Amino acid sequence: MAKKKMWGGRFAEGTAASMEAYSESVSFDWQLYAEDIRGSQAHARVLAKQGFLTDEEAAAICDGLDAVRAEIESGEFRWKTELEDVHMNVESRLTEIIGPLGGKLHTARSRNDQVALDFRLHVAARLAVWQESLAALVEVLVARADEHRETMLPGCTHFQPAQPVTLAHHLLAYAQMFKRDFERVTDGLKRVRVMPLGAAALAGTTHPVNPQAVADDLGVEAIFANSMDAVSDRDFVLEAVFVGSLVMAHLSRICEEIIIWANPNFGYVKLPDQYSTGSSIMPQKKNPDACELMRGKTGRVVGSLMGLLVLIKGLPMTYNRDMQEDKEPFFDADKTVVASLGIMADMLRQIVYVPEKMLETVKRGFLNATELADYLAAKGVPFREAHHITGAVVAHAEQKGVGLEDLDIAELAQFSDRIGEDVFDVLDYAASIRRRTSPGGTGPDSVAGQVEALTKWLAGLQQAEVG
Repeated sequence: MAKKKMWGGRFAEGTAASMEAYSESVSFDWQLYAEDIRGSQAHARVLAKQGFLTDEEAAAICDGLDAVRAEIESGEFRWKTELEDVHMNVESRLTEIIGPLGGKLHTARSRNDQVALDFRLHVAARLAVWQESLAALVEVLVARADEHRETMLPGCTHFQPAQPVTLAHHLLAYAQMFKRDFERVTDGLKRVRVMPLGAAALAGTTHPVNPQAVADDLGVEAIFANSMDAVSDRDFVLEAVFVGSLVMAHLSRICEEIIIWANPNFGYVKLPDQYSTGSSIMPQKKNPDACELMRGKTGRVVGSLMGLLVLIKGLPMTYNRDMQEDKEPFFDADKTVVASLGIMADMLRQIVYVPEKMLETVKRGFLNATELADYLAAKGVPFREAHHITGAVVAHAEQKGVGLEDLDIAELAQFSDRIGEDVFDVLDYAASIRRRTSPGGTGPDSVAGQVEALTKWLAGLQQAEVG
């Protein structure tokens, strides 16, 4: 049996060794040490303001916590599993350094509101890194799009060539996805940055605490409205990992396309060596392993989300020990999301696009068929009839093994007397793209507007950061 715990006053016996190993969390929640110390120092300063500590006592506690932090960051600190978690380890070492005064730090708080604060501070700090990583990826996508405003690409529906678009337009679609992810993180941070300290175990405290003062000290925007909710709310973690899951799903989509495009049967891209591997037996192979791993790690983050959803399902009010299981899923998701965003940004900087292979597929797929149908409709042919006429022209060209633009006017006129020499103006692929003038479309003016809007958005983020 282990020795008696800090909370063990009413227990006659110590905790079983098996239970010690089963229940400890310090092996992973040590990662919250900076937030635990920061929150405790703010709590000590406010305890002094409220008259629970003298200014000298608060200063001694804060200095002692600085000493604990220095030991941790130097690697000298010895984490003790028998002390269960990061909070008890820090408090125990503080008391060793400054004596019984360390025991006053826990006045007017519980581990329940303490861990909620620590975790909220940690999640908020990590989500700020997500924002930086997402903005960096959007910046790369915009830069690569700007390089390829005139590169033609077969746009697909049902993974079948549909209409010609520009590579710029395609890349900007992903930029919009990751911009939305950034905005989701920003919105979620409003619900992460909430001060739970002062809720104590669940019912609040009899001491005249001042949660707003602690919030102001820590730069937290809001304070809890209900003490029971404050200690049992883990929505902020779920929301963060949901956003992480969506980020990974978006990364997985672009990974899938890179994997397909790198296949020589497509040949749209050449992979950078730094993010590819070879085969142990086939020397010609260049495998898109970074993309495959990222596609696979998406399931890992989604799995963390599912685990958290199951964790909170059916939990009665308020704090339950089940909630100890909320941290590892976030730690793992955070590590995966940040690494994946960084790798994707660097890979996209180096990837080489092959415009001639893209154009070859555009010409092979009759991607100007819709232009012919629209041309006939503009000449007064009902669109459904124009659609059938165009289908017949496509069948004829396919049988001859040529594109629609390769047919002569006499052949085309066989299918409709509305077809004139001006048809070749609309069958030109570049003209097809130029004619897409609708907002958000693939036309050059629209793409230029998208690049400009995203560039302004990124510049605004940088200004806000400097400000």
